Amino acid sequence: MAEGIVTLTAATFDEVINAATKPVVVDFWAEWCGPCKAIAPLLSEVAKERADEITIAKLNIDEHPDLALRFNVMSIPTLLVFNEGTVQKRIVGAKPKAALLSELSEFLGAAH
Repeated sequence: MAEGIVTLTAATFDEVINAATKPVVVDFWAEWCGPCKAIAPLLSEVAKERADEITIAKLNIDEHPDLALRFNVMSIPTLLVFNEGTVQKRIVGAKPKAALLSELSEFLGAAH
């Protein structure tokens, strides 16, 4: 997995989300998903550039369909932004980096 990105599993999901001291963006993805592969490098960049403000995590829905179902993830990629243990925002579909940062701006500090 890319540097700076946390890989979640059913065993670690709740623990990571509930223990987080900053917002966590969870990328619900699958190996066969083209748009998921398209946004992966963008998420890696955001994870590195904004590590002090936000955590990027990935969850493979093929390996953990129960979690996709729990959060009503119907299409991928779906990014869920958790803050203080609850879903604060849902972003569906691949977006360019600028649009992604715009969507996440309420969880980030001043723009770089």
